Amino acid sequence: MKTMNWKKLRKEMEKVQTEKRYEHTLSVAYTAASLAMVHGENIDSALLAGMLHDCAKCIDGKKLISICKKNKLEITEIEMKNPSALLHAKVGSFFAKEKYGVEDADILNAIQYHTTGRPNMSCLEKILYIADYMEPGRKHATNLTHIRKMAYQDLDKTLLKILEDTLAYLQTTDGQIDEMTLKTYHYYKNENTGKELTE
Repeated sequence: MKTMNWKKLRKEMEKVQTEKRYEHTLSVAYTAASLAMVHGENIDSALLAGMLHDCAKCIDGKKLISICKKNKLEITEIEMKNPSALLHAKVGSFFAKEKYGVEDADILNAIQYHTTGRPNMSCLEKILYIADYMEPGRKHATNLTHIRKMAYQDLDKTLLKILEDTLAYLQTTDGQIDEMTLKTYHYYKNENTGKELTE
């Protein structure tokens, strides 16, 4: 990976994000880096994925749809209904490559799937997904204390716990559940069941 100008990137994120979103971005980047240290992942990759994961978050939903259509990025029915929540990750991955020069496929995938997850995620993808959920600025997510402790011990079990809590929350609020989140949950549920049987 080529050397990143962190100062320049921080200034760029500060420019394209609200103050609150920028604080979240920094917090996710540093949380991802700390998880990378523990789990043997590349620290610079984790920092970069964290810095760019919400680079498209402050773009209006209609504009996100327009960017996807213009650049032939596939949009699912549920993404069309919830563009701000779901399409910012897809567009963010596109921006990371086209606008910010990221070539590493693992970083691009981590950004693209940081909201929904996906089956068979790489270590970096898991780290970003988890860091986004548990960074210090998060206050209201379920089981945060437990998740923050678990994240430094077992990424897969942490991922499954977050997916369970997310799906439970969406069901109680009548929120729309993305199909990829369900697929990810079932994949890691089966993975962890297999682990428990062999432990």
